[in-house]
Amino acid sequence: MMTSKTKEYTLCSLLFETTSNYDENLQTLLTLIEQTKKKSVVVAPEVCLTSYDYERMDEMLAFAPKATEALKKASYNKIIVLTMLEEKDGKVYNFAKVFHNGEVVFQRAKAKLFKFGDEDKYMQAGSEEDFKIVSVDGIKLAVFVCFELRFKELWQKSEGADVIAVPSWWGELRTQHFKILTQALALMNQCYVVASDSANKECTAMSGIITPQGMASRNGNKPCLEIKYDKKEITLMRRYMDVGIQ
Repeated sequence: MMTSKTKEYTLCSLLFETTSNYDENLQTLLTLIEQTKKKSVVVAPEVCLTSYDYERMDEMLAFAPKATEALKKASYNKIIVLTMLEEKDGKVYNFAKVFHNGEVVFQRAKAKLFKFGDEDKYMQAGSEEDFKIVSVDGIKLAVFVCFELRFKELWQKSEGADVIAVPSWWGELRTQHFKILTQALALMNQCYVVASDSANKECTAMSGIITPQGMASRNGNKPCLEIKYDKKEITLMRRYMDVGIQ
């Protein structure tokens, strides 16, 4: 049954450029979050606060706790999804984090590393077992981190989600892949997909939101694309085209 909690939410896909100034990037993100409506699901690009700045690895890792605390404060009445590099037990991971009401309510390490980008040389892969659907304020949420979008076993694990967030740093040469995969993911799961890619020149800049019917809206020049979240659209699609998704 649709509750007042889920009925009021707005989905927001962010699109902005990451600079070499970490504090500036954080302020850009916080400003965009502040401009969104209360009860918004806000998805930011992968590693949007630092990029993959491997030459400054120590500085990146030291910045993560500061950014986490700032985002906790920004997450009251909102759900925020992004990734950042952090150290755990002496190893570096790319953690997807979900913030809500002042807390990190879910996090997991990126399970599928992009070897063309040498990610495997600088960080550890997380476990696929940690990929799961989590309920946040009545919304069933799954998170794919960029390259993970290509793995069908993760698509199966996301079945039943209401909203799938896809924070990405996706290469411009494979722009069509990103557009097709995000749209197909919404169609296959009959849910909303909120994809956020970077505006940096090497990336697609194809942030966007896809509805349960597979209708895609891309940000274009908008730093924040907003679409109303309607649980009823998911229910109607799953009843109309019954493929067994509960």
